[in-house]
Amino acid sequence: METELYRVQKILGFCHLNFYEEPQKLQLLHFGLFLGIYLAALLGNGLIFTSIACDHHLHTPMYFFLFNLALIDMGSISTTVPKAMANSLWDTRAISYSGCVAQVFFFLFMIGGEYCLLTLMAYDHYVAICKPLHYGMIMDNRTCVKMAAAAWGSGFLNAMLHTASTFSLPLCQGNDLDQFFCEIPQILKLSCSDVYLREVGLVLISLSLASGSFIFILFSYVQIIRSVLRIPSKQGQHKAFSTCFPHLAVVSKFSSTALFAYLKPPSISSPSLNLVVTVLYSVVPPAVNPVIYSMRNQELKDALKKLSQSVVLQQQ
Repeated sequence: METELYRVQKILGFCHLNFYEEPQKLQLLHFGLFLGIYLAALLGNGLIFTSIACDHHLHTPMYFFLFNLALIDMGSISTTVPKAMANSLWDTRAISYSGCVAQVFFFLFMIGGEYCLLTLMAYDHYVAICKPLHYGMIMDNRTCVKMAAAAWGSGFLNAMLHTASTFSLPLCQGNDLDQFFCEIPQILKLSCSDVYLREVGLVLISLSLASGSFIFILFSYVQIIRSVLRIPSKQGQHKAFSTCFPHLAVVSKFSSTALFAYLKPPSISSPSLNLVVTVLYSVVPPAVNPVIYSMRNQELKDALKKLSQSVVLQQQ
């Protein structure tokens, strides 16, 4: 019976996103909110992406990883938000089965790659501040390309593993998802209670690896802070902290919201809380990351200013 239900759902080929069972005016408000966040994310990350690509002064390991992060952020938010906006605008809650699979795969691909990149950026800061004399030898161009490729590859492997495991489960609890996109915890609620533990185990393994990366990042920053405090110049200390603190803020925000989303107790779970937490870890970071990274980075500000001036000159 369970297998038959799964087969029928695959033939029907759609799921319902219950987030959209709301009045039309509220749906239009959601559309406007998501549109504003989406455009801000595309504009901010696009400017960083273009500035780093066009300014040879920014062709360094730190900005190379930031270049990749901007690309991943644009991909991450483009995986979920456009479909959510379309559903709000056209007053529908449907998403095809293949569309749901694609959302899960590309979202996990981008999120996994992003966390790996954040870990690599912490290592880059550690080497730059704690081992400055060996920085050029450790973080050469070939090594940076290999590290970035490993980050993208890890995200791809993580996405393949979880997507294959999740969508091989029999779905016995209907096809209503209490979220604005296809998210693994919501899909697991539709699966048969006696077979979904395999994917839960994979999620816990992934969270353990992410926690290990977070501990590595914290350890790196402990060493960085100790090294910075030994710098005699106040200006040197300020420059080092202004480089590292934005990255630490991004990592802390991303890790805390993602861990809470997947590990929060069922007793405090509710549709509205699930929505807020999911938006905080999946939609907000791509929009605010460009602001955080450029706010105290004079080199990036200068590159953005130079880019805007060149665009104005071309239009004249």
